[in-house]
Amino acid sequence: MRLLLLIALTTRLAATEVRVFAAASLTDALQEIAAGYEQQTGDRVLFNFAASSTLARQIELGAPADVFLSADEAKMDALQKRGLIDVRTRARVLSNTLIIVGDGIRSSRDLVGRKLALAEPSTVPAGIYAKTWLVKTGLWAKVAPNVIPTDNVRAALAAVESGNVDAAIVYRTDTKRPAFVIRDGPLISYPFAVLTNAEQPLAARRFLAYARSEAALRVFRKHGFLIAERRRDDVVPR
Repeated sequence: MRLLLLIALTTRLAATEVRVFAAASLTDALQEIAAGYEQQTGDRVLFNFAASSTLARQIELGAPADVFLSADEAKMDALQKRGLIDVRTRARVLSNTLIIVGDGIRSSRDLVGRKLALAEPSTVPAGIYAKTWLVKTGLWAKVAPNVIPTDNVRAALAAVESGNVDAAIVYRTDTKRPAFVIRDGPLISYPFAVLTNAEQPLAARRFLAYARSEAALRVFRKHGFLIAERRRDDVVPR
């Protein structure tokens, strides 16, 4: 009994704060995952949720962060080129699907002539994915004059829910309301990695390993995420 108490006390004393910068679309799932992680490890997870582009800029400017969970590969690539992520820990973990939410939207053609909210299509992954699809389908030129850019994908959803716009293109994981599913959209990829300037590298790797565990993946699936196909080089070192 004394030994168990000593182990528990030592674990608590060694517990640390892990600063996780994560794409806004991961908010609900990660908050649930963090509860299980904190209970298991005694660590405390401090989240910074925003558009991946915003988070990447903050990291480039020196914001204290231990883990980056991006909604696209491009933002992670940019940080990797600057030597800001530990490439040994980088892994594709999740995927997603785009949907169109809005009353009366039964096909992509219904977007023409309507106010359309998108996460900023020049920088934010959700908006970039949406614009890529709209260009491919030949709709971008027709809808662009009515596009309302937002800070992130959750803000685009809020815009349509408040009635400020007629429709929004968001991730399937963002809402359970009826929506038109975009089945021919671009490949969506969520890479995770530990940062090279992490103040708590061991705790960061511990959190990343947990975020890729079966327990965490079950939570991601429950929230509608797809699990990315594993490759041999997608391995977090132990």
